Amino acid sequence: MKSSMTLAEAFKQSEYPVVGHGKRNFRMLLEAFEGKDGLEESDMYGKGETIERFQDKMAAYLGKQSAVFFPSGTMAQQIALRIRCDESGKRKVAYHPLSHLEIHEQDGLKELHRIETVLLADENRLIRLADVRQLGDDVACLLLELPQREIGGQLPSYDELEAIAWHCRGRGIKLHLDGARLFEILPYYRKTAAEICALFDSVYVSFYKGLGGIAGAILAGEEAFADQSKVWKRRHGGDLISMYPYIVSSDHYFDRRIGKMAQYYEEALELARLYNDAGESIRTVPAVPVCNMFHVHADLPKTALEQALADVCEATGVGLNSWVKALDDDRSAYEVSVGDRYADVPKDKLEAAFRLLREKLSE
Repeated sequence: MKSSMTLAEAFKQSEYPVVGHGKRNFRMLLEAFEGKDGLEESDMYGKGETIERFQDKMAAYLGKQSAVFFPSGTMAQQIALRIRCDESGKRKVAYHPLSHLEIHEQDGLKELHRIETVLLADENRLIRLADVRQLGDDVACLLLELPQREIGGQLPSYDELEAIAWHCRGRGIKLHLDGARLFEILPYYRKTAAEICALFDSVYVSFYKGLGGIAGAILAGEEAFADQSKVWKRRHGGDLISMYPYIVSSDHYFDRRIGKMAQYYEEALELARLYNDAGESIRTVPAVPVCNMFHVHADLPKTALEQALADVCEATGVGLNSWVKALDDDRSAYEVSVGDRYADVPKDKLEAAFRLLREKLSE
C-alpha cells in the first residue's frame, strides 16, 4: 500500500526519525539556559564577559591566538577573505566550484567586496595539490572546505592536506578553512582541532550544524586578523546589541556534543552499510563515509524515491529522510547527517525499514 502522505509529512510523523539531533524548537533555548544565573549580564556590541569568555575558549580549542563570534558563517567568511585581499593588495581568492560562497550566497563576496574568484577542480571531485600548484601569483587566499559538503562530505588525505598547506605557505598564499563541519571530521583524521587548524592561517566553525545549536559562528586566526574582523563585523551590521542567546546555546551544545563525534561517525558507517546493501539502484557517496554526513544517490526519479521513502516511513515508523532532490530526470539524491536521534532507533526497526526499502526499490 502506497503512502497517502508526502515524504515531508511522513517524516514529521515518524516514530523513529533517523537523521539529525531533533526538532528545532524553543526547547533548544530553554535547555541551553537551564541552571543559568538570570542576573548575569549580557554581552553588548561584541563586548562583555559572556562573549569574551566563549571567544577565548574557542581560540584555545582551535589553537589560534584570537577568535571572534559572528551571527553567521556567511558574514564571517566573506570578511575573512576581504581581509586577506586587503593585506596582500590582491583581489582574487580561490575555492571549490561548489563552495558555499559560490552557490548559496547570491555572489555576496563579489558584489559586496568586488573580489574575483578562481574555481579550482571539477565540481565532482576534491581540490588536489596539483590544482593548487596551478594558482597564479595574483591569488591572495585559498579556501578549503573540510569536509566538502556538496559532494558527500569527502576529504583529502591528511598527507595531501599538509602538502597543500606547505605549498601555500611557500607561495605566500593565505589558507583559510571553511570548517563548518570541522568538529565532525576529527574522528576520521584522528587529529585534534588545533592540529588541523595549525595548517591554516584562519578558520571558521559553525555551531548549528553537527553541534545542533541555534545559530552562530567563530572566526579565528592571529590577533591582528581578529581585530580587523571585528571592524568588518561592525561594518556588516554583525555587532548586534546582544548575542547571548546564540553564544549561550553555542557553548551549551558544544559541551554537550563535542565528545560524541566519534559515536556519530561510527553510526554513520553503520547506516551507510545498510544503504549500500539495499540494492543496486541505491548507494552512498562516498561509499565509505569520512564523517557523520554523507549523500545517498539513487537511480530513480525524484518522485519515485520520495514515494519509496514515504512508504517505508508509514509502514515501519522509521523516517530515513524528509527530502529528496533531483539530479536529472532519472536520478535523485539526498543528504544524511547522523546525530542524537540515530541511537534511539531500535535496531530491529531499522533493519525492517531497510528490508522494505530494498523491496520498494526493486518493484
